[in-house]
Amino acid sequence: MTHRVEAEIGGKKLILETGRLAKQADGAVLATYGESVLLATAVSSKEGRKDADFVPLTVDYQERSYAAGKIPGGFFRREGRASETETLGCRLIDRPLRPLFPKNWYFETQMTATVLSSDRGAAIEILGICAASAALMVSDIVFAGPVGAVRVGRVAGNWIINPTWADLEKSDLNMVVAGTKNAVMMIENESKELSEETIAEGVCLAQKSLQVMITLQEQLHALAGKEKRTVSSDLSHPDIKAIRLQLSSEIAAIVRIGNKQAREETLIKLLRKTEEGLNSAPGGPGKREIAAMFEDVKRTEIRRMILDSGIRPDGRDPFTVRPISCETGLLPRAHGSALFTRGETQGLGIATLGTGESEQRIDTLEGEAKKRFMLHYNFPGFSVGEAKPMRGPGRREIGHGALAERALAAVIPSKEAFPYTIRVVSDILESNGSTSMASVCSGSLAMMDAGVPLLRPVSGIAMGLVKEGDKGQILTDILGIEDHLGDMDFKVAGTAQGITAMQLDTKINHITPDWIIKFLNQAKVGRLHILDKMLEVLPAAKTTLSPYAPQMVSIQVKPDKVRAVIGSGGKVVKGIIEQTGVKIDIEDNGVIKVASADGAAIQKAIAMIKAIVDDVEVGQIYVGKVVRIMDFGAFVELKKGVDGLVHISQLAHHRVTNVTDVVKEGDEVTVKVLEIDRQGKIRLSRKELLPKPENV
Repeated sequence: MTHRVEAEIGGKKLILETGRLAKQADGAVLATYGESVLLATAVSSKEGRKDADFVPLTVDYQERSYAAGKIPGGFFRREGRASETETLGCRLIDRPLRPLFPKNWYFETQMTATVLSSDRGAAIEILGICAASAALMVSDIVFAGPVGAVRVGRVAGNWIINPTWADLEKSDLNMVVAGTKNAVMMIENESKELSEETIAEGVCLAQKSLQVMITLQEQLHALAGKEKRTVSSDLSHPDIKAIRLQLSSEIAAIVRIGNKQAREETLIKLLRKTEEGLNSAPGGPGKREIAAMFEDVKRTEIRRMILDSGIRPDGRDPFTVRPISCETGLLPRAHGSALFTRGETQGLGIATLGTGESEQRIDTLEGEAKKRFMLHYNFPGFSVGEAKPMRGPGRREIGHGALAERALAAVIPSKEAFPYTIRVVSDILESNGSTSMASVCSGSLAMMDAGVPLLRPVSGIAMGLVKEGDKGQILTDILGIEDHLGDMDFKVAGTAQGITAMQLDTKINHITPDWIIKFLNQAKVGRLHILDKMLEVLPAAKTTLSPYAPQMVSIQVKPDKVRAVIGSGGKVVKGIIEQTGVKIDIEDNGVIKVASADGAAIQKAIAMIKAIVDDVEVGQIYVGKVVRIMDFGAFVELKKGVDGLVHISQLAHHRVTNVTDVVKEGDEVTVKVLEIDRQGKIRLSRKELLPKPENV
């Protein structure tokens, strides 16, 4: 039986339907918003994984090209590996849903969101969050939802719920908020240096607006929801309960070890000792139960230490930022480089400048676009002392890189002011908390070292939270263990003027919008402290580029001359590039950019371009090609379709008997324009550019 509910949100009708498609899935919901249609399915194994000590949840987000009436590019003409857009879509759906599964949910679970139709609006990932949550709600999978989501924009001070892409081009904010009926679960934000108060206002508006989605899901669950499964606890074994008290005092001492590696090694030794003691008894708890108990005790003791005494695992109070050091100009051949170290987190940022041909081309359901600023994040195993194979970027790397890129995008100079393509690479060399924000800091410094005139430098910080009942403590600059065992990871980046990006992920269903302004205000103090440390090393962007960076000169020609510069099949411009070794970008509006590390090559290329586009004038000097030999002189092509005559008397200072004694067809000669008569005939001289003999 098909069940359907609908309501209006952001000026469009949202429809949720179940029972017609994908009926063998545990839960399936078809969501329609405007002309966008997305199918979300939830499937979970009926037997739990015995080896699992985590929630085995996989989320996939797929964009079908037919959804936008397109055929995929490439040789095979079919969808292949997930694009960066799809990977970010997966993360956007996963992050608000995962915390709402029971910690001991060991059933292999897969969520799939497939875009079937796209009206090229900006709400398709939002639809994915809502539909995925609805699919879980109608299934037998245990899930503490529902979850709703909206995108918020702001144009000329006016708030917009689920704005279009056209709205977002004019908006100073692009924020996605996902939450339950009473709490915020996830925030993804990009903004143009907005204040903490403005951001908090947007979060409150979003939390109110997403209630429509939550109500719809509750209605659908009432109509078609299945009975939920039961889940047993890992901590019920009698031996587990007996050992907890003994472990509490030992773990309480270990978690106060400030050094990350020493702390982790000591905890692992204690865990192995505990496993050996409990496993030796017949009928004792299994390895998973012991690990779950050990993790629970560790979590309890760290949180108790923070809440009761205000002391953190590395000895800091809740408000202090770890020691910071910055260096720039480390790599002699890189266009710009910076090393940012904060405690046991270290990021190496490298900036590379390129021409327009280095821009990234992006093909999405919304259409093709180009990016002239890119940030790529790498997280090798050695950064956490692990040996693991080096592969291409995973979801984590893509997600962290995208966050850092959004944080810096707001301060990238316009193409007119700085016509370079900019790539920043963040190589994480050491990790213990907030490597994405370290990437923001090292990336900002690396671009300043490269001479990129940023509007303002950007810093970033990660905030945490430990909350038990009404008692809560916000933590500035969290460690990895505080991220793992705490209740929140809130990353905030911005300039001295305001916030450029932020990302909130919570593990509890208790973060109300009024908490957001508290987080933001404490984060502001921390990130401005970090910014001051950065500016001590490099107060402003360098005014000169690296000698290894391409120099770039722009010239403006008449748009109707562009075709002459390009030539048939690109023959003319390719010839200039071959002769000079420069890179040339030509725009339809007549702007031509010439780039090379060799300034002389740039000037030669510009002279060749001007020879093509400029009108011939008396007194100008040209490098031309002899195209015809006559008894009375030689015709020289000054540019395509334009030639002039060098009379035999103007070939040399001495008397010339035969023209071919001086020049031959195909020779390249330098000539000066002497006269242009009324018929447009051009008289040239080679002689006037030659040194005059002393005996003349």
